[in-house]
Amino acid sequence: MERPGAWYHVTARGNERRPIFQDDRDRGHFCELLAQSTETFRLVLHAYVLMDNHYHLLMETPEANLSRAMQWFNVSYSVWFNRRHGRAGHLFQGRYKAIVVDRDTWALGLSRYVHLNPVRVKSLLLDKPAQHRSQQGAGSKPEAELIRERLVRLRRYRWSSYRAYAGLTPPPPWLVCKAVLALVGEGHVEQQRLAYRQYVEDAVREGLAESPWEQLSAQIVLGTQEFVRGLRQHWQGNQREQAPLRGLAPRPGFVQVIAVVEKLKGEKWETFRDRHGDWGRDLALYLGKKECGLKLRELGEAAGGMDYAGVSVAVKRFERSLATDKELAALLALAKTQLLNVEM
Repeated sequence: MERPGAWYHVTARGNERRPIFQDDRDRGHFCELLAQSTETFRLVLHAYVLMDNHYHLLMETPEANLSRAMQWFNVSYSVWFNRRHGRAGHLFQGRYKAIVVDRDTWALGLSRYVHLNPVRVKSLLLDKPAQHRSQQGAGSKPEAELIRERLVRLRRYRWSSYRAYAGLTPPPPWLVCKAVLALVGEGHVEQQRLAYRQYVEDAVREGLAESPWEQLSAQIVLGTQEFVRGLRQHWQGNQREQAPLRGLAPRPGFVQVIAVVEKLKGEKWETFRDRHGDWGRDLALYLGKKECGLKLRELGEAAGGMDYAGVSVAVKRFERSLATDKELAALLALAKTQLLNVEM
């Protein structure tokens, strides 16, 4: 799915999850190829991070040439890496993965996700299991020393664009920070860097940054329904490009979800909205997240000011109940059917 001016999150992982970088010379050459690719293919690189066995890029393609550029890039690095380390065979696990990104609504949050990769590790209690426990309310508040360790690692990590964004080092000429920094607000660039730094590091302190991948549409698009409709119109005459978009039906709004749940319960939303553990409230929150694509904070506001961690707990509780409660699973199926028939 390529279009002029599109933004993409691009990632590739080592074959069998093996390292794609063995030392800093590998990482340095990778960055040299990034610089060359931005010039050769007129790419705009907005953010990046290099991890041991994978990489993340947030980039823009003014000329709709992502496939050609990434093929050249991955092949060039693979050939160089294999020659240097005396190996043969595939370096990467299949083709790269690319997600089309709605710049206005997701570029800022996605850049934070990319930059947080170096601290999303078990030793700092920010790996997936630790975040899952925290979102369920089971994790303990991190101690000051642990927070300090997280921030030190984030700020010192060389193989990421975060240091340039935070004003800790000058950005290389092949990295463009201004477009994402503009999304944190107006003002002088130093003010924007300070605001961006606070935005990212607050997530490090809290350990509760929501993953953007829970908001994906058909595993290929990160954006609003208006954004998806724009993609459909752009690729209207191209059957090959249209194929992945066929499953992207318009999402219902939370108002429609509330109406359906009210009908199933026979009660008004206001009467059960504040009942802790009520299946109707949990069902509404679950549908709001899964079917409407709302963020946890948005759901919390719609549910009368719930904390977003409390919303996460309610959604997870509902998911666990589905495994053993057949009646609840039937109600969920009925609610989804009714949502398909409501007028958007």
